[in-house]
Amino acid sequence: MNVIGYVRVSTQGQAKDGYSLSYQQDEIHLYCERQGWNLLHVFTDEGISGAKVDEDTLEVDRIGFQSMLADLSAHTIDAVVVLNTSRLWRSDIVKVLVHREFKKHGVDVKSIEQPTYSIYKKDPSDFLINGLMELLDAYQRLEISMKLSRGRNKKAQQGGYAGGRAAYGYKAKKGQKAIEINLDEAQAVQRVFELKELFPDWSLSQMAYQMNYDRFTTAQGKKFTKVQVKRILDRKEFYQGLYLYGDIKADGLHQAII
Repeated sequence: MNVIGYVRVSTQGQAKDGYSLSYQQDEIHLYCERQGWNLLHVFTDEGISGAKVDEDTLEVDRIGFQSMLADLSAHTIDAVVVLNTSRLWRSDIVKVLVHREFKKHGVDVKSIEQPTYSIYKKDPSDFLINGLMELLDAYQRLEISMKLSRGRNKKAQQGGYAGGRAAYGYKAKKGQKAIEINLDEAQAVQRVFELKELFPDWSLSQMAYQMNYDRFTTAQGKKFTKVQVKRILDRKEFYQGLYLYGDIKADGLHQAII
């Protein structure tokens, strides 16, 4: 069985009480040797609290611990060996984060001082831990969504392309700040507004009929209906060069069609 070790001390007091780095390392080496396990490496964090969390990223804020996670991603590891689970966590929130990361890689915890411990063992606290892991995942998804939304709003306020499907008459290219004109569709947009000006009393259905008679098609290559005609007319300001995104209106970076 391939395993890696992890040792941590946070204070001088812990070192004096028998949790020194060297003591933990020696115990892990001896334990793995007795168990016949293949100990690949021992990761170390010194002077770091077991309750420390990066609140911005919701990650365990320890260099040695993060290096260990990187190793779990790069190699096939069965378990992480520690002297005591307190070396991995000192608070419930850190425990939840450690469980979540280890379970992503199918890794268990082997504690020398708690030989029956397993993160996969059923325990009354599992319900709470699993619930907290789900809440953390949901929170991070929401946080990512909010960051994307803020970024899109900022682009829109500057008149740039904020993402999503480009309006009929335009095309979007990845990495570009502004949308570009789609010549074929732009001609159709111009024709809609031309018909509106020439025949102000026409219904949307009559305009759609004329668009089809003129052999214009929708973005999907289908015939126009009154729905597509209304959608184009409702975006008059946009086609005049004003960028609209939600409640945001700004002078657009895109070229006007009408």
